[in-house]
Amino acid sequence: MQSQATYNYKVVRQFAVMTVIWGIVGMLVGVIIAAQLVWPELNYVEWLSFGRLRPLHTNAVIFAFGGCALFATSYYSVQRTNHTPLFAPGLAAFTFWGWQLVILLAALSLPLGFTQGKEYAELEWPIDILITVVWVSYAVVFFGTLMKRKTPHIYVSNWFFGGFILTVALLHLVNSAAIPVFASGMLTPKSYSAYAGVQDAMVQWWYGHNAVGFFLTAGFLGMMYYFVPKQAGRPVYSYRLSVVHFWALIFTYMWAGPHHLHYTALPDWTQSLGMIFSLILLAPSWGGMINGVMTMSGAWHKLRDDPILKFMITSLSFYGMSTFEGPMMAIKTVNALSHYTDWTVGHVHSGALGWVAMISIGSIYYLVPRLFGKTEMHSTKLINVHFWLATLGTVLYIAALWISGVMQGLMWRATNVDGTLTYSFVESVKSSYPFWTIRVVGGVLFLTGMLIMAYNMFMTMAGGRVVNDAPVLQPAHAH
Repeated sequence: MQSQATYNYKVVRQFAVMTVIWGIVGMLVGVIIAAQLVWPELNYVEWLSFGRLRPLHTNAVIFAFGGCALFATSYYSVQRTNHTPLFAPGLAAFTFWGWQLVILLAALSLPLGFTQGKEYAELEWPIDILITVVWVSYAVVFFGTLMKRKTPHIYVSNWFFGGFILTVALLHLVNSAAIPVFASGMLTPKSYSAYAGVQDAMVQWWYGHNAVGFFLTAGFLGMMYYFVPKQAGRPVYSYRLSVVHFWALIFTYMWAGPHHLHYTALPDWTQSLGMIFSLILLAPSWGGMINGVMTMSGAWHKLRDDPILKFMITSLSFYGMSTFEGPMMAIKTVNALSHYTDWTVGHVHSGALGWVAMISIGSIYYLVPRLFGKTEMHSTKLINVHFWLATLGTVLYIAALWISGVMQGLMWRATNVDGTLTYSFVESVKSSYPFWTIRVVGGVLFLTGMLIMAYNMFMTMAGGRVVNDAPVLQPAHAH
């Protein structure tokens, strides 16, 4: 008799646990650099200074925390929606250890000053090649699982995860193109960028904005389309809207990058093209947000006592807000005020804390009990506490930086009657201190929530049993 096939939960469990751990690391670094802006004397160690830690913070939160969340949720949902175990389990295990090595190398090389400077970089291309190998392996596992699915239909979350995996591969290859340096006939870890000048800027922001569009949007929409209906116990509001939303989003996002380069040496028509596509982007973005929120129809009462659902619905609210604000900031006249100010930083964190972190946290809370043989998390009360800390922290952070950002923009453009500037730059910095202090408070609240989540997760794991033998369900066939 053939033994029944089982889902591969081991790799999901590993990525889920590391999501929380890297979340704490990334957000702790964020709190440190926010504090360094308020108290510059904290920049006393060269390799722990703001300039070294700031790229570490973005890498840790996006690629370590966000990346592990995407691996965990995509590996889980692709098995469940296609009624088949993961393709190439050995390769799946390699993606876990390979990705942790990438994160570790970044965490060591950035504070040591081996930065990803575009013109001339040290230690860049060997890490880039490792990222490529891990990512190709990820694609093989994911699409291999889709290929051997037991269902005729490919559920929409897999469209978003698949689109994100393919596009991030393309972005990484093009943006990281570099020419290795040969010294005395020997290959060194140093390299030169394949681009220069305005082309380099254009490629950088094509990559930068599409990292937002695919890594931080399409991937997490895949998460949303699986975990929101599961937690709410309701079908997706409109399947047709989800497919239209997918194609409109991935087509439009590709063109929006130049809005980061308004009033620069980039040709004017390219800037305008980026602005127009950014405005068009509002429609598919809100299509996804409305679809997620409307999935709650008939289940709104569940929000009263389900904090996991609170995280998910709040994340959709922040997604809607961020994707309205982004196109507005892409308008040239608005950008003239907002660019280079704290407003941009506030906008980014509205998306990062409000959308990306909250949907990830909700999804991990959904996963952990199921991966460790429990019916629910150790403490629902603590999830509630985490929700309010995260929400309050995010609101304080964004509101403070909106105010300081608009203030900075207005101070920089204020002129006296004779045409001279009213304020010196340092005066705008001095005026920003109270808001930067509030930002630190917001960050500490969010980090505290993550620490509570880690405690809750480890307590759930301690009393649970490892689940590796969940049987593969047979798809329900229409009669």
